[in-house]
This record gives sequence, C-alpha cells and structure tokens, in this order.
Amino acid sequence: MRPLWTGAIGFGLVNIPVKLYSATESSNLELDMLDKKDHSHIKFQRINEKTGKEVKWENIVKGFMIGNKYVVLDDKDFERANAVKTKLIEITDFVNQEEIDSVYYEMPYYLAPEKSGSRPYALLRDALIKTGKAGIASFVMRNKEHLAILRVSGDAIILNRIRFHEEIRATTELAIPKTTAKPAELKMAIALINQLSGKFDIKKYKDTYAQELMKVIKAKAKGKKTTEPIMKVVHSKTSDLIEQLKASIGTKRKKAS
Repeated sequence: MRPLWTGAIGFGLVNIPVKLYSATESSNLELDMLDKKDHSHIKFQRINEKTGKEVKWENIVKGFMIGNKYVVLDDKDFERANAVKTKLIEITDFVNQEEIDSVYYEMPYYLAPEKSGSRPYALLRDALIKTGKAGIASFVMRNKEHLAILRVSGDAIILNRIRFHEEIRATTELAIPKTTAKPAELKMAIALINQLSGKFDIKKYKDTYAQELMKVIKAKAKGKKTTEPIMKVVHSKTSDLIEQLKASIGTKRKKAS
C-alpha cells in the first residue's frame, strides 16, 4: 500500500513518526462513460474559458478571489496557514468511543509507524487498549482540516475521520413524528432490545485551519511577505405493533452469515 499522508502523532510531548494508509477499498465496478451513439469513451478536458484550449495538469494552480482578482496559492501557502497541522496528528483529548454519535463518522485509515517510531507507537496502542479510550485529534490533509479519533483494532492504531459539528444538518426541516409510544408497546420494544442486545462534546472542536489559511490569502492579496514557519516536532404480516413485537421476540435469532 502507498501512504496517503506522512507525518507524526502528537501524544503529549511524545512524537510518533507515522504513515497514513487507506483502510478501505471500493467494491464498485469501474464503469466507463460512453457516447450512446458509438460507445466511444467520454473524455473530460480542462478548458481555458478565454482561449478554449486544453490546459495541462502541470499548468493548473489554485486560487481564491478577493474583490475581482484571484490570489494564487501554492503548496507553501497551505503550509503557512498552519505548518504543524499539515504534519502532525495532534491528540488533544481522550474519550470513551461509545460517546461519539455514529453520524459523525466518515472514513477509516490505518496508521503505521516509521522505523524510529515503533516503541512510542506500541506504547500509545497499549495505553489505549488498557484504558479503553480513544484519542481525539485534528490534522490537515489535502488542504482541509480533519477531526479524527484514534483507536486500536488488533495490533494497529486506526484513525477514523469524523465530521465537525457544524457539518451535520439540523432535523428541523424533517417530518419527525410528535406522537409518543404506548406504554405496552414500549415495554415490549424494550424487551426485544434486551433480547437482541458518555459525555462527548463535539461542539468544542472547530476548523481553524480555514481561518488561518484566509489570513495567508489576505496577506498575499496585500502583497505582504509571509515568513516560513518552523515546525516543532514534538424492514408482517400484521399491522398491529404489539403482535409484531411478540412475533419478533418469539423468533429465534439467525446466525450472522
């Protein structure tokens, strides 16, 4: 596997050099887009809106418009916004994993240590196992700040990207029922749950990288020179709910296949 990101885990004053690898792969078929008439491949071109000519990847840059003029950014500018977050997965808190609502989960990755980080990697892994905790961290990848949890699976530390609180839509526009369950139905539902069967605050985590990057953009817009920062490594039969619940409780669980 090829690493997607290289940097370090910041665990107090302990720094663990690591590489980030994708923990998932797509099971989708790779389908090509074709012209219905002759099944020719559809190609996408990057066209200059003024000249109408194709632009090669190496000649494409990123920019942000200030007023009526673009401020062009290069790789160094993204690092200038926050050099530490571009290279460091900094653990700021430890929480019980069950406190984190699944709505926040995004993408899992594997973290593997560089040769020099084997001992501190093992230390963090074993400490997480012993305490049953997960570490909350933030870092920057592909020019965007991410919030994440670090947890253990087997012998490896897994980084799960999670969403910031402001990225979750409110339920106010949904047709959520205002009715409440009948006592008898509720009792039966609880019995079914029993048969089949923390205080995490996401609000305090904010995406500060975008704000810091904007400072760099505005500075460049004014022609100001920015200094190179020095990073310190450290789904029945019946519609009656009661009958459905009774049937459910009376049904033996099937073994997972």
